[in-house]
Amino acid sequence: MVMVKSSCYSSTWQYSKIATMLLLSLLMACFDSTGAQTGVCYGDMGALPSPQEVIALYNQNNIRRMRLYYAKRDALEALRGKNIELILGPRNDRLQEFASNQASADSWVQTNVKNYANVKFRYIAVGNELIKTTDPNARFVFPAMQNINRAISNAGLGNQIKVSTAIDTTVLGNSYPPSAGFFRPEIRQILDPIIGFLVSNRAPLLVNLYPYFAYQASPKIGLDYALFRAPSVVFNDGSNKYQNLFDAMLDSVYSALEKAGGGSLEIVVSETGWPSAGGTSTSIENARIYNTNLIQHVKGGTPKRPGKPIETYIFAMFDELQKTPELEKHWGMFLPNKQQKYPISFN
Repeated sequence: MVMVKSSCYSSTWQYSKIATMLLLSLLMACFDSTGAQTGVCYGDMGALPSPQEVIALYNQNNIRRMRLYYAKRDALEALRGKNIELILGPRNDRLQEFASNQASADSWVQTNVKNYANVKFRYIAVGNELIKTTDPNARFVFPAMQNINRAISNAGLGNQIKVSTAIDTTVLGNSYPPSAGFFRPEIRQILDPIIGFLVSNRAPLLVNLYPYFAYQASPKIGLDYALFRAPSVVFNDGSNKYQNLFDAMLDSVYSALEKAGGGSLEIVVSETGWPSAGGTSTSIENARIYNTNLIQHVKGGTPKRPGKPIETYIFAMFDELQKTPELEKHWGMFLPNKQQKYPISFN
């Protein structure tokens, strides 16, 4: 009897172990799928559909993440109860106020975040592309992040919403090869406290990353390499093999972070895309190719960070015809009348 009981126990334990492993595999698959979902930025510089129509368009196209550049009340109202995760940022011109006044930061969070309990906030982006020595608002980013983060915690949302900032790749002093990436020395005094804050709070760094502009600036960069169409490896960087410009640019930022004490940080690509008109190699077809290939590519990580999905946001949902110069008008996947410029799937 003892032997039978032991055998049954062992068999039951083995089945239980297998079931647990299968469950964990399913959960990890769900997590990876969630991480790989590509969002879309919702800019509104133009005569665009109502926010209710915009949210409906996101849902119709299975777009489950959005970046919104300021607290647009009618958009926040339209997002109530919707299964769309949100990056929200205060306007850049509010940062000096938030940096110097905790009450202002508290009020902004209460009005635009806490009051929308049924909106799925993911990150608060405090500052968009402000980390530049030439921008007088750059020095306000870190203290504003601290006060907004404190306001988020005071509102009881510290475990749900992370506070970060969005930088662009002009902060890099070098980007090739990716392993040699570093931040420009004159930027470090502004950026280092931010990196420390993100590490302490386990928040990601948001990076606006545009292979298009790198391609446009350098005749040495091939179009296929920029559009994820290179048929084979373009260059090796040690043991890492690079077949597209997106990975090379992203890994150069990871290398810069490692040199600045931010090696543990994840990067969220908070903007990327390809314009359909207005500049070199701009066309509806190239925009379609870039964004379609991007959605598939970010499921698998980079050579430096393989196997982990890259949370990414395409810029943008609509053409914004009030922008200048001409190139800035044509990044949308949709025209302002909601007509899709090219077929693309977010499934």
